[in-house]
Amino acid sequence: MAKGDFSRKAADWMRGRNGSDELGTMCVIVSLILVIINIFLRTLFLSLVALALMAYACWRMSSKNLEARESENATFVGMFGPLARWLRNPAAAVGESRTYKHLKCPECGQRVRVPRKKGKIRVTCPSCHEKFEART
Repeated sequence: MAKGDFSRKAADWMRGRNGSDELGTMCVIVSLILVIINIFLRTLFLSLVALALMAYACWRMSSKNLEARESENATFVGMFGPLARWLRNPAAAVGESRTYKHLKCPECGQRVRVPRKKGKIRVTCPSCHEKFEART
């Protein structure tokens, strides 16, 4: 096999497929955590769940139904998106939550960060320029 031939064939095979996304990545991470836990517990149930999650992640990556996978991923990100900041860097998230408050624009739903302990303030949304009042 010539140098780079395998990479080209793999790229050709993945063309038009979903690839890795947040939901697939989370399935792989949870699967690996379950495998590590199962090293100590040695239960069939954890092995099967880890295997099923890994198979589901591989199936998602190789799926050609892009609309359905994007919809599933958008639902996942919508449900667990606010937790992502806490999972990536918990110390920074705690520090920021003490200093700032996150509000949602009533017009467009954009999240706006405002300083805490300022009382009642008037906030302008950076996205739609809607003005609204909020307590910090």
